[in-house]
Amino acid sequence: MSEAVEDRKISPPRHFFQHDPKQVIKALGKEVLIDALQKMMMIRNFEVRAESAYQQGKIGGFFHAYIGQEAIQTAVLKAIGPSNWFITSYRCHALALLLGASMNDLMAELYGRANGNAKGRGGSMHFFTERLLGGFGIVGGQVPIATGAAFSIKYKEIKTEVAICFLGDGAVAQGAFHESLNLAALYKLPCIYVIENNLWGMGTAVSRAISVERLAEDKAPGYGMKAFTFDGMDFFNCYAGFKHVQEYVLKTSEPVLIEVMTERFRGHSISDPGIYRSKEELKACQTRDPIILLQKALIENGILDEERVKEMDAKERSLAVAAMQHAELSPWPDPITLEEDVFAE
Repeated sequence: MSEAVEDRKISPPRHFFQHDPKQVIKALGKEVLIDALQKMMMIRNFEVRAESAYQQGKIGGFFHAYIGQEAIQTAVLKAIGPSNWFITSYRCHALALLLGASMNDLMAELYGRANGNAKGRGGSMHFFTERLLGGFGIVGGQVPIATGAAFSIKYKEIKTEVAICFLGDGAVAQGAFHESLNLAALYKLPCIYVIENNLWGMGTAVSRAISVERLAEDKAPGYGMKAFTFDGMDFFNCYAGFKHVQEYVLKTSEPVLIEVMTERFRGHSISDPGIYRSKEELKACQTRDPIILLQKALIENGILDEERVKEMDAKERSLAVAAMQHAELSPWPDPITLEEDVFAE
């Protein structure tokens, strides 16, 4: 079986979305670019401090960090704005922060406290905001929800919104993914499906789990959908690509499938030691840290200097530490509230 997997025909190489970084810098301007870097630092610092709290035994359950992938969802929010429907997987901390949830609310949720984002009941995998329909713990479970959100947009004849669904490479093998894409294409629903291909579905290399190499370019034609591939370590490439796709979907009300090539700098979850890749491989991918790449570009273009970068990072670090202190002092849920907000037929 393993030989058959290794010997299968490899698809042609991916072609990243073509963009001009200089034009992106000019279009966004100084303040927006600085804010984008600040948001990426916010995500990184939150994740690092939350990991530390987990390792100290203050957080239980599952925990999936977004470290290494920060450019993708930060670029999405800058490109299409928050007034859309967002749905994602269990790796949901970054998107909740970007959509306005505070570090305090999210850290308190991780600690299981009553004033957390979901009253301490959801934990790491189930953050929500007004426009985030949740993080989903079931692989591929969010894809039909996103398709339904897109159906709602079309049914209500809203011409200014899209639904955007984030999923991992492992979810591409799930039946719900294929059923959803078929319906979205059939009904011409304004949904953007984003495969964040970080190369590892838990501990299995994507090449050993998915029958094609190019997850968007090879899969989308079967549903008559357009496909794009972005460089997930490059904020400018992601921004330009998502801006283009949003304009296309708003104009045509047709779904689009995107593969964003990225790499997580941690294991699948906090309990994953990541022994399936060598230290050398991890070190090599970290040379393309999306935060470092954006910092370098902004410094080279005279938008920031190294001292300002250090100040920004220090500010986000202090906010993340303060969020840990806030969570530590927050109240535990009263057991008498356990059955509140629970509905069943």
